[in-house]
Amino acid sequence: MDVFLEAAIEEAKKGLAAGGIPIGSVLVLNGKIIGRGHNQRVQHGSVIHHAEMNCLENAGRLKAAVYQRCILYSTLSPCPMCSGAALLYKIPRIVVGENLTFQGPEAYVRSQGVKVEILNDTTCIQLMKDFIATRPELWNEDIGV
Repeated sequence: MDVFLEAAIEEAKKGLAAGGIPIGSVLVLNGKIIGRGHNQRVQHGSVIHHAEMNCLENAGRLKAAVYQRCILYSTLSPCPMCSGAALLYKIPRIVVGENLTFQGPEAYVRSQGVKVEILNDTTCIQLMKDFIATRPELWNEDIGV
């Protein structure tokens, strides 16, 4: 397994252990993690702390040229908000753990020149299936249903 996806999965598990939604993300530059985060909407009572947004926040303020050399990993296909952040900062590549339980605007992101790789990792899929089965109301809230 990809070590960076493993790190994103660790983040997802942290979120779940804290009573939140099991989605994790890491930002990678030159083979090193420079930011990591997990969905903290529940923990922070936040509408924006999805995993990718939390990861970017934790990476701190970076120059545009840095983002343009990064890879964003996420255990789940990024939603429109998180995809928009990746587009805004011109992150050229997004690696997605799975897109079976939820699919963000991947075609649009690709149309903007971003390489989007879908791994459909069994661990990522099972984390979300289990969560959705046990907490459907929280999941629906997270995706705006």
